[in-house]
Amino acid sequence: MARRPPRPHRPGRAEAPRRRQVVTTAAESTTGLVQTAAGNASGLVQTAAGNASGLVQTATGDSSGLVRTAAGGTSSLVQSVDWLAIAPPLTVAAVALVILVADLFVPKERKPLLGYGAVAGLVAALALLLPLRDGDRSTFCLTTGTHACSYTADHFTLVIQLLVLGGALLTALLSIGDTRKLPAGEFWFLLLSSAAGAALLPAARDLATLVVALEVASLPAFALVGIKRGDRRSSEAALKFFLSSVVATAVMLLGVSFVYAATGTLHLTEIAGRLDDVPGQLATLAEAGVALTLVGFAFKTAAAPFHFWVPDTYVGAPLPIAAYLAVVGKAVGFSGLILVTVVAFPSYADVWGPALAVLAALTMTVGNVAALRQNATRARSAVRLLAWSSVAQAGYLLVPIAAAAYAGDRQIGSTVAYALMYAVVNLGAFAVAALVARTHPGNRLADYRNLYATRPLAALTLGFFLLCLAGLPPGIIGLFAKVTVFSSAVDAGLGWLAVVMAVNVVIALYYYLQWTAALFRGPAEDEARDGAQDRTAEDGTDQRPAAPRRAPAPLTAAIVITAVAGIALSGAPQAVLRFADVNLF
Repeated sequence: MARRPPRPHRPGRAEAPRRRQVVTTAAESTTGLVQTAAGNASGLVQTAAGNASGLVQTATGDSSGLVRTAAGGTSSLVQSVDWLAIAPPLTVAAVALVILVADLFVPKERKPLLGYGAVAGLVAALALLLPLRDGDRSTFCLTTGTHACSYTADHFTLVIQLLVLGGALLTALLSIGDTRKLPAGEFWFLLLSSAAGAALLPAARDLATLVVALEVASLPAFALVGIKRGDRRSSEAALKFFLSSVVATAVMLLGVSFVYAATGTLHLTEIAGRLDDVPGQLATLAEAGVALTLVGFAFKTAAAPFHFWVPDTYVGAPLPIAAYLAVVGKAVGFSGLILVTVVAFPSYADVWGPALAVLAALTMTVGNVAALRQNATRARSAVRLLAWSSVAQAGYLLVPIAAAAYAGDRQIGSTVAYALMYAVVNLGAFAVAALVARTHPGNRLADYRNLYATRPLAALTLGFFLLCLAGLPPGIIGLFAKVTVFSSAVDAGLGWLAVVMAVNVVIALYYYLQWTAALFRGPAEDEARDGAQDRTAEDGTDQRPAAPRRAPAPLTAAIVITAVAGIALSGAPQAVLRFADVNLF
């Protein structure tokens, strides 16, 4: 048979490999070998021509599932689930679903029972943290020898879960008497769903779980901010919060995709190892991914200049939800930021360290200067001041994270210790604000003048909380928390940042002390200073004070719990210093 002439060579086109089909017959000395082993119930078929052997391997670089078939035996690697490790967030999520279904059958007059059910679920989740106090449990781990896990219940996780679940519990207590005009079933379902996501986030050890947990914590919060139907301010606040968070999530997802493209893995510990050895052609992609991921978390932590949504969102949201965002929402953002910087991106510390230091200085300065400009007679000026104060506090929380880039991850203990102090006293301040709002719907700073004459215990409690935030005695816990943050900056060699922080602490003293002094001013002095006060809100509603009413028991319990916790921590400030010196990872 005549052979075809060879194909002409086409320049610029790679020659495609020719498919070869090998057919062997018995005449060409092909040996067929079939082995059947009864001992291990595996069939092995080998076809060899001379000394050849057939081997088929299937592997997916970073996949967690691997199935091997060998002559020696068959092993299917299936991950086990540590149900106790995931019990706290799982319990909160289960209670949320139960409440949503129960809302269909509970009559209207018994809707408050749903709130008490939510409180019971959060208490149960907090109790489930006790068996985990050793902090050495992990689950959803790779079985390929890398020891990377998607969920880890270490000391950092347990502390943040304690903060998140405790903050959600106090928010639930504040909300029980404040949901009469709100859809009860939807409110409690959304609150518990957000709390479940917030409790999951500090345990996440891969970027996929981290992003999912962050969105589970954030999406219900959008609805909670705008849950007051017919309220223009609430709808506007929810829209601003939603748009800013969507932008933050989009930027963060783009950064996460870049990091995955450069490293080929999503697990934080694996990313840390592979970023040290990124090929040269992928180095720019990795740097862009790190930068975009940090920008996304800067939105979530309300760091300047990504803080613009905070004041309007806090003012438009129901007061308990504003407290929830100020404490739990901030804890979620900072937990994610700590995980991606200290655990996943330590090799880029020379990039995110200076960037976070600048953000910390800018955030605390913007927050304190804006708080100084609040008008005491403006409607909801008290909530607005607390909102700007939370922005300034975010700047203080950023300082130890920036210091970790220079002095190691032991500095993270200072951020967590400060976050615990801030959570207790800030929730207490919002609780007293909710109490005052029952008689002064406008919630102006001017409404707090002479509060001691009508509610002496509330005035003393709020004064204590404000002094803690200022870092003055008898709020010793606030002073020691600021000392730990200040020390972390000095130990890391960030002397300029320590100076900026000291200046901002002095600035904050003015508005904290001014508010504290107003609590004890007599009515005569108040009238001489301000004269007749306009009692009409910006939306035209009448904001004249109502007659004092007895506070609901859950609201009183929230104030008492935060006051007792603040006093206990102030009585043992060395616990804060000791905690700040512990390696949480």
